[in-house]
Amino acid sequence: MTDGLDTDTLWEEFHRTVNMNSEELRSYLLTDASDEAGFPPDPDLGIDELGRGVLHVLGKRKGDLTKDDLDVMRQVVELVETLGDRTDDESRRELMSVGHDPLRG
Repeated sequence: MTDGLDTDTLWEEFHRTVNMNSEELRSYLLTDASDEAGFPPDPDLGIDELGRGVLHVLGKRKGDLTKDDLDVMRQVVELVETLGDRTDDESRRELMSVGHDPLRG
């Protein structure tokens, strides 16, 4: 679990876990959100909230992190630890929605 990790350790673990860059993640999230129903009319375009949080953190420096950013980082690390590198379609989509592609080494 990541509850006791200090910011430096959590930062390193998050960036080790998230193996997609922000451009790859953004593209994946927009593609995933545009399923057969098409883009919804709201401004978030149907993008997963945790995925948006990951994009937000990827655009920050460690010294600019907020409590909410740290919560996002913890959630992502815990999710990937829980699912591991499962490659079935559903698990892979869930992992990729937070920036972790299990097919990458």
